[in-house]
Formats: sequence, C-alpha cells, structure tokens
Amino acid sequence: MYKLLFIFFIALTIVSCQNGVEKNQEKSIEEIKSEGRITNADLIRNPVSANEPQDTVNIAKLTFVEATYDFGEVKEGDVVKHTFQFTNTGKVPLLISNARSTCGCTVPEWPKEPIAPGAKGEINVEFNTKNKKNQQSKPVTITANTFPATTKVFLKGYVKPAEGEETTEE
Repeated sequence: MYKLLFIFFIALTIVSCQNGVEKNQEKSIEEIKSEGRITNADLIRNPVSANEPQDTVNIAKLTFVEATYDFGEVKEGDVVKHTFQFTNTGKVPLLISNARSTCGCTVPEWPKEPIAPGAKGEINVEFNTKNKKNQQSKPVTITANTFPATTKVFLKGYVKPAEGEETTEE
C-alpha cells in the first residue's frame, strides 16, 4: 500500500513540475503586452538562485557608449549636463528601476518604460557644481534587471573655485 502511495506521489510531482515548466517559458514583449497591463514582475528575471548560479545569458544587458564622461574644467556654480547613451544588448526587455548618485548635486533621469532587446536608451545626468571645488568624480548607480543588478557610470572633471577662493585638493 505504501509503495503504491509513494509511486502516486512521485508521478503527481513529475506532472506538476512539467506543467510549471510550460507556464514559465520566456515571453516576448508583444506577448506580455497582449496579456494586458505590464508589471515589473512580468519583465524581471532573476538569473541567480539561492542554491547555485543560473544561466546569465538570457537576461537584459546594459552596454554604454561611454562609462565615464570627462567634462574638463568648469567654473564653480556651473551645471554640467551629459547624456549617457546605452543599448540593451541582452535577450530580454531591460527595465531600469532606479538611477541615483551619492549626493543631491548629481541628478539622473532614466527611461521608465521597458527597453526591448537591441533598442537604445538614454540616461540624462545634471551635476550642479555649486560649493564643489577641484577634482570631482560623481558616480551614477543604475539598478536594473541585469546581472549584476547595478551598473555605474561616472561624471568627472575639474571645478575651478570661484574668484578669491584658494585652490586646495579635496
């Protein structure tokens, strides 16, 4: 009797697992959109499990034209603006959930809509140099459904102090 119950349980488990695999097949953007409202959960794929690394080939990938922008020398108080251009070189839609810097002087703006595989996008960054002097390097950390989940780009350059102020290295 116990053997029969055990065999039934194993068969039920196998059938359940096969049904789950069919339901979790990768979907294209068009298939996801045709199902109705898109949520972040529809697009985010976690390439790592708690037990072992998984396949990181079939994920979104951020590829920037330039990871560091050198703005040269500017006067203190100037606002430096730059657009970081990127391409989703991955195999699934890219969803950027956040872009932030280490202080309020650097403000990024990023696309809120999914970026299809092969499509391009932009992250606009403004750096206010008020009360900033000398050599500066400001990181912008982008959080997305990529592996690793964060990517950094940098604004760097020299901020010339206002007239009458001494130049000291910070």
